[in-house]
Amino acid sequence: MTTRFAVIGHPISHSMSPAMHNAVFQSLGLDCDYTLFDVAPTDLGASIKKMKEQGFGGVNVTIPHKVAVIEHLDSLSDEARIIGAVNTVKFGDNLKGFNTDGIGALQALRANGADPAGKKIVILGSGGAARAISVTLALRGEIRAMSILGVNTSEVDRLTGDIKAGAGFSAEGHALESTTIEEQIKCADILIHATPVGMHPKVDETLVSARQMKPGLTVMDIVYNPLETRLMKEAKSAGVETIISGVDMFVNQGAEALRIWLGIEPPVELMKTVVVSSLNQG
Repeated sequence: MTTRFAVIGHPISHSMSPAMHNAVFQSLGLDCDYTLFDVAPTDLGASIKKMKEQGFGGVNVTIPHKVAVIEHLDSLSDEARIIGAVNTVKFGDNLKGFNTDGIGALQALRANGADPAGKKIVILGSGGAARAISVTLALRGEIRAMSILGVNTSEVDRLTGDIKAGAGFSAEGHALESTTIEEQIKCADILIHATPVGMHPKVDETLVSARQMKPGLTVMDIVYNPLETRLMKEAKSAGVETIISGVDMFVNQGAEALRIWLGIEPPVELMKTVVVSSLNQG
């Protein structure tokens, strides 16, 4: 019997997840299928219940359900609890929620030779993605220091407070301003951009210029459309050697979901090839 998986969101007219996951199932000879469902907020609880009854193996959760889905679950991973959002649910007798975005970022760093252990991290942004990444790095990254810069300072304060309470790690919080960005990058080992700036169609925008970067810095932009963002181009101009695309984080968070659901070690390179091909066609 085919084990079913899905991604749920609203709207969800396009997602690269089905192509990525189905390529894995096919390559490994697994009797599994992954599809997408547009689930209105008012139908979320009923949809989760129906999927459980139908024997789904799990679902990915995207906007706007990442927070609302929590009330329909039985338990949460430590990360998901501190982050306050879920993007992966494992079905079974009990429904457990996980957040694999941060793991995706951590694995992307390590896969590109940029293990954050002992390093100073600067994160631009304090929204959902920044929360996931910063919490996971605090819990699992063995980092030395972390600064989080956001436009909404109360949101930044809430995030640093949640990291302190949940992970026992003291992260600095700052306003997202050009002078502060410049100051923080001077003493940073890894810069992670976690805002929508530079995302298609506004591809010429960047928060950081080549002048503000240094060759020894590692730069990761979680934006994956376009494949090479303006920030990545600026990093290249500055002589930065390790530049990591948002595709790596997206693929690695998907790989972590497969580990949770099926206990397998997914073919990450195949997944990346499928995603890059999909983006090039799009």
